Amino acid sequence: MDPCPFVRLTVGNLALKIPVASKPARSVVHPSSSPCFCKIKLKNFPLQTAVVPYIPPENQFPDNQFQTLAATFHLSKADIDKLAAKSIFSAKPCLKIAIYTGRRGTTCGVNSGRLLGKVSVPLDLAGTESRACVFHNGWISVGKEANKSSSAQFHLNVKAEPDPRFVFQFDGEPECSPQVFQIRGNIRQPVFTCKFSFRSTGDRNQRSRSLQSEPSSSRSWLSSFGSERERPGKERKGWSITVHDLSGSPVAAASMVTPFVASPGSDRVSRSNPGSWLILRPGDGTWKPWGRLEAWRERGSSDGLGYRFELIPDMSAAAIVLAESTLSSGKGGKFVIDLGGTSNGNGTNGRATPGSATSPVCSPRSSGDFGYGLWPFSVYRGFVMSARVEGEGKCSKPSVEVSVQHVNCTEDAAAFVALAAAIDLSMDACRLFSQRLRKELCNDQDLHG
Repeated sequence: MDPCPFVRLTVGNLALKIPVASKPARSVVHPSSSPCFCKIKLKNFPLQTAVVPYIPPENQFPDNQFQTLAATFHLSKADIDKLAAKSIFSAKPCLKIAIYTGRRGTTCGVNSGRLLGKVSVPLDLAGTESRACVFHNGWISVGKEANKSSSAQFHLNVKAEPDPRFVFQFDGEPECSPQVFQIRGNIRQPVFTCKFSFRSTGDRNQRSRSLQSEPSSSRSWLSSFGSERERPGKERKGWSITVHDLSGSPVAAASMVTPFVASPGSDRVSRSNPGSWLILRPGDGTWKPWGRLEAWRERGSSDGLGYRFELIPDMSAAAIVLAESTLSSGKGGKFVIDLGGTSNGNGTNGRATPGSATSPVCSPRSSGDFGYGLWPFSVYRGFVMSARVEGEGKCSKPSVEVSVQHVNCTEDAAAFVALAAAIDLSMDACRLFSQRLRKELCNDQDLHG
């Protein structure tokens, strides 16, 4: 499989130094007593915001300081070409940053922050698909007195580095058992087939007939993670989807192990009682759990699909949350696992659309150049995957991007494809129970009961 070129543009190591005036004006909000923040903008991409730490004027930015990442933009080859095309008629594309003192947000429609100054960093993205490039690393003078020694100083690091990805596209909705194509430019190559089915309620061992052997030990996997209790009332249960390679061998699966049940007195799946899926991979002749996805319907103005995805290393270790956020039920969005990203909720996924999610809330980070600590499962770091799904009632053919560094075999890619299918199907599983599902998602009992 040949990957598609992508570039990861990052902004980090932010800091601000403001000289202390001999007679400070009462109207000036000083960062030592009030937080600072900045707005980061790249043309054609959503605006991002980040907190800016304050450093006393007499201090230097320490070289060994914890490396913080403030914003990330994911650029495809088409994005880079579009930015480069703009430079024919104007200056080179620039990353623009506006720095504010005071708190973020608005009061009565008026921004509460006070603009301190603006910074513009030129970007020459040619060749960054194959080599890393640092566009700026150090201090910049900002404010009305930017050319004087008494000006405020803003520290930042802006760099781009290659981030190649495999891109997959479902050729139909997951419940219709579609083919999955790998996309590279204008080339579409079939790589997987999906089989949607209903697991009988008495079989907690969701298994594929294609597996040649199945040790009895595998029978406990799903019952260990799923809900065995009988649930009265409205529920959606027993869905599963198996991903096969082109030879017909099963290489991944997603199985609904906890039914999606309407909360008492309501028509929705609640956060306190979510439905859940196991994402399974074959091993030693049986299925082994790789991850667990929980999903529910959020209340309030968002009225979206809430989700949490956990990595399951093995039965002896605790699960690790890799993603937790919300997608718009109406517009859909991107499910993203990005362990080098930020969690400010302002579109840190670059090409994010309304309803996109940042993840994870509790990503481990450590020292190094935007580095990643030696946490137990550091095999997953940086951008891991994203899946674009449509909102309710729309034809959804999920597209999936997976970082090359996380694909060592066919089963690796298939697991992410199965996870994308589970996210898409959760959009239907969490629909209000007053709404009927399409016939492919209803078993005979649902249709005739």
